[in-house]
Amino acid sequence: MLSSIPTPTNSAIGIGPLTVHYYALCIIVGVAVAIWLGNKRYRAYANNSEQSIGVVADVAMYAVPAGIIGGRIYHVITSPAPYFGENGKPLDAIKIYEGGLGIWGAISLGALAAWFGYRKRAKGLELPSFRLFLDALAPGILIAQAIGRIGNWFNGELFGRPFSGPWALEIPLAKRPIGYLKFESFHPTFLYEAIWCLLVAALLIWLTPKLKAGQSFTIYVALYCVGRFAIESLRIDDANTILGLRVNLWTALVVGVLAGVAAFRFVRHKSDQIG
Repeated sequence: MLSSIPTPTNSAIGIGPLTVHYYALCIIVGVAVAIWLGNKRYRAYANNSEQSIGVVADVAMYAVPAGIIGGRIYHVITSPAPYFGENGKPLDAIKIYEGGLGIWGAISLGALAAWFGYRKRAKGLELPSFRLFLDALAPGILIAQAIGRIGNWFNGELFGRPFSGPWALEIPLAKRPIGYLKFESFHPTFLYEAIWCLLVAALLIWLTPKLKAGQSFTIYVALYCVGRFAIESLRIDDANTILGLRVNLWTALVVGVLAGVAAFRFVRHKSDQIG
């Protein structure tokens, strides 16, 4: 019977002269899964037309780097102390393999780059609208997020308040926040988020035939925000606050409400297949 979840002792593996960080590996695997599933769903939206071949992979060339950059920028802006505070290390801001990608920045800049790439790729072709393109990607993005959270486990980060249940996460002394040094185990919030992402992905795949264009993506954002709001409230790591609430809580609340409103608005739209 599982008594606790240990934190891995290694976060990287050496392959010859190369050092492969498990966090980076999880991101790569997640991106590959998202592209594979997104392509499968997108081609179904496009009735498997020849024009749809390779579209998702081509757009990913724009969206993936932009998403990683956007995620890192958001993380550094909302948690600047380790980089620009007292005793901060500015160069650590580029060490993405050590963890620290804000999903809000990743979605925002990634979606903007995807819109640019999709317009360029779809110009003059009869392809599904950009809303349907995002719908096709939504479940895969969620699965990629879940896989990425496993990378946080290897890095010994994204855990919550002290907890001693059977699925508690053991955290080494060196990784415990100041004020919690005497506690040995904590809520595995990385695992909670991974499970939530997989559940929402399964729900979206099941609901696909019943949804209008744009709804899958907006429901994804809205439901992710619901889960993130609950999970974020368990976090104990240092973070900027507004009116006593962590910035990520405010972001989840505002973005979640806007996404929910958009999802309901799309109900009244025609189910466009060509955009």
